[in-house]
Amino acid sequence: MASLSRFIGKQCKLQCSDSLQRPSYGFCVRRSPTHLSMGMRNGDESGRYNLFINQNQNKTFVVQSPCNPKIVCCEAASNVSGESSSTGMTQYEKIIETLTTLFPLWVILGTIIGIYKPSAVTWLETDLFTLGLGFLMLSMGLTLTFDDFRRCLRNPWTVGVGFLAQYFIKPLLGFTIAMALKLSAPLATGLILVSCCPGGQASNVATYISKGNVALSVLMTTCSTVGAIVMTPLLTKLLAGQLVPVDAAGLAISTFQVVLVPTVIGVLSNEFFPKFTSKIVTITPLIGVILTTLLCASPIGQVADVLKTQGAQLLLPVAALHAAAFFLGYQISKFSFGESTSRTISIECGMQSSALGFLLAQKHFTNPLVAVPSAVSVVCMALGGSALAVYWRNQPIPVDDKDDFKE
Repeated sequence: MASLSRFIGKQCKLQCSDSLQRPSYGFCVRRSPTHLSMGMRNGDESGRYNLFINQNQNKTFVVQSPCNPKIVCCEAASNVSGESSSTGMTQYEKIIETLTTLFPLWVILGTIIGIYKPSAVTWLETDLFTLGLGFLMLSMGLTLTFDDFRRCLRNPWTVGVGFLAQYFIKPLLGFTIAMALKLSAPLATGLILVSCCPGGQASNVATYISKGNVALSVLMTTCSTVGAIVMTPLLTKLLAGQLVPVDAAGLAISTFQVVLVPTVIGVLSNEFFPKFTSKIVTITPLIGVILTTLLCASPIGQVADVLKTQGAQLLLPVAALHAAAFFLGYQISKFSFGESTSRTISIECGMQSSALGFLLAQKHFTNPLVAVPSAVSVVCMALGGSALAVYWRNQPIPVDDKDDFKE
């Protein structure tokens, strides 16, 4: 899903105001900013401003004065050849954005196909599944630069709280629910494993829909993805090691191979071969939509027999895990952050990379039931996160909402 990020921000608009207000960051991950200078348009003040324009020179730009903390917004002309005058998006980009925001629909269709026609999706077995997940990680890396990681350092508290929510609140919830409902050892292990996985790329789309801070969401997903190399095997070993044998070293190696290596390759390609990367990212979004749907449908198809017989029993603990994570992520964030940031952290906390959990369960646990909670989580995560995002989309952000994010 990260490969689709470059398209969503084109519809994000900032409202012009003479008073200080929090800008709504668009879903623009890749930055090669051009700097221009312009004068103040209103009042009798003078001064120069840095105008940061995204790579496609689209509608909205944030202008900030070095001598005045006021934030001014302006719009650039969007009459670029081949683009829509209303959104600044090409027809291809509009199609990709539509396909992306309909992600829950593809999950539902994939679930139905996986249950009633497993053979249509089960061909995506371990090796191909690993390749597909690695490609999604690569696509995320292609949208990142070194400056994204520097922005993490400029926002240690905000990103840090999201990281703790991801690797403290969610794993404890998984363990507590598994023990409280007295799940069998393999199912409890599977629930704990998926609760220890990093944030899913679909959370970035849900954050955009919910009017959250998408730039922050991308950073949190990136940090939790990199952190998964240590945190996922460590926490799984600590919390589930008493239930079944856990190969922490094997989990770490697989996470390194599937998550970190493709992401690093993508980042380095974006930094050192920008022209080559710019050609690739025009193709990856469509492939990303197809792959994401398959990576959601394949786990369902592979455990279809179990879901038909024990689906209701498995649905409760997984749904409770995601619902509690959404709720606690939001409530805890509200103590320190504004509405937009709290929504972002809530969605990041509640939406995991269930596909990674399914892959790790298949490769490193002998009992096939360990993979079942991850398969169920694919559906609960997508539908729960999307429903929450749509609800929040209809709830306005306060005008005086706190700005918790530093560009």
